[in-house]
Amino acid sequence: MRRHEKGLRVNQLSPGGTQPPSVSKAQTYVVWTAILASSMVFADGAIVTVAIPQMRESLQASLSEMQWVTNAYALTLSAFLLLGGAAGDAYGLRRIFMIGIACFGLTSLWCGLSGSAGMLIAARAFQGVSGALLVPGSLALISAHFSAETRGKAIGTWAAASAIAAALGPILGGWLIDIGPWQTIFWINGPVALVALWLCWRHVPEGPVAQDTAMDWLGAVLAVASLGLLAYGLTALGERGSHRGLSTLLTVMGVVVLGVFILHEKRAATAMMPLGLFRSSAFANVNALTLLLYFALSGALFFLPMVLIEAHGYSAAKAGSVFLPFTIMMALLSGLGGAMADRIGVRMLLTAGPVVTGVSFALLVPAVSHGNYWLAVAPVMALMGLGMGITVAPLSTTVMNAVSNDRIGVASGVNNAISRVAGLMAVAGLGAVATFGFRQAAARADPGTADLFAQATFGALPQASGPAPESLQDLYATAMTGGFGLVALVCAVAAVSSAYFGYRSAQG
Repeated sequence: MRRHEKGLRVNQLSPGGTQPPSVSKAQTYVVWTAILASSMVFADGAIVTVAIPQMRESLQASLSEMQWVTNAYALTLSAFLLLGGAAGDAYGLRRIFMIGIACFGLTSLWCGLSGSAGMLIAARAFQGVSGALLVPGSLALISAHFSAETRGKAIGTWAAASAIAAALGPILGGWLIDIGPWQTIFWINGPVALVALWLCWRHVPEGPVAQDTAMDWLGAVLAVASLGLLAYGLTALGERGSHRGLSTLLTVMGVVVLGVFILHEKRAATAMMPLGLFRSSAFANVNALTLLLYFALSGALFFLPMVLIEAHGYSAAKAGSVFLPFTIMMALLSGLGGAMADRIGVRMLLTAGPVVTGVSFALLVPAVSHGNYWLAVAPVMALMGLGMGITVAPLSTTVMNAVSNDRIGVASGVNNAISRVAGLMAVAGLGAVATFGFRQAAARADPGTADLFAQATFGALPQASGPAPESLQDLYATAMTGGFGLVALVCAVAAVSSAYFGYRSAQG
């Protein structure tokens, strides 16, 4: 134990071999402080999507500017999660966690005070950096204060509560927008941040701090540049062909910069993503699982509300409610998944969970084609929640157990970053897949409209004077379900493939 560590590690036992009551109480505060703080980050993205129409009208913004209100947050959150995890190891998990909470509250206030789209995009980018400081800290604090034998249940509790927060985000956001201006969805983070800060300051023990460390700022810049280029290039590839050459060039540049980032991390003395962590078979395989599974999950769930609204006339509220069966099932089972991981190990859970999730993506194809909420969509979403519910806690537990205690911060940051990057790439890259399926489905349904749909994109109704409005709308609905069906099948393959790495990570 290092001399500068404040107090005892709470997973230590007293000389008599039993944990004193104060230790158990401290562990409870650690878990709930982590839940309260990280819930702001998990709920924020979902809340913002509900407010985009009102924000666009209020700020007189274009659609592309509103897209970057979302992308700026996702981009910096993804890129700086790695730095956030390393910062926790270097300067203390509790200290960096509290800085992240405070900055998230302040940047949320900045978002609410933004008077232009450009200012809001900048504020959202800094809000993502703040979230990157606190998210890996929340999971790493739990791991640091629980033994390897008991942290699975604690992580399961954290995962369940985080899932509930994400589900309540759109509901809370819609209610706030109904009773007040769009700014309230950001201002509500202020009181939550203050409560989380107070709990952490008063009740969360400090942990050890590494000595003589430096931060990998060049690595952070390269990560942001590579992910930004990839996200922009892949998004543009799904649009009309006038910028196809530029989007391809930007995508290739993103890959090149990503290669430079990896080379830099290999040689850097204080890399924010130490490649040595991947020498652990368990760590390497569980992160491969994360990449594939969260690519599939993010891609399918991004396009699902759009196709339900456009093809089946769902209201926005009803389309949002399809996530409730998924989230409720995942929340109920996350705690059980953590307890089962402690009891029986993670191999069966990390193999069966992704397979069940992948099957649910495949079943979304006929479910969305049918369109009925209760008979088709809701049961499949509940099955998806079952698969993810028994996967998330064992996955996080495997990440934490695969590294030494002095590397859990950076390990948490790497895994969280990979899941976020997977989502960013899925939303950007699968747009081209959705558009291809959209055009092919329209051409198969009515070959005479092939030219009409040749330049159309997924989610945009072609304008034409030829077909009657009713027949064009029916054809558009068919094309939308076809485009989503192709996306769902790609996601199903990715999720089922991730089970292989889940089995191997349990072996490692």
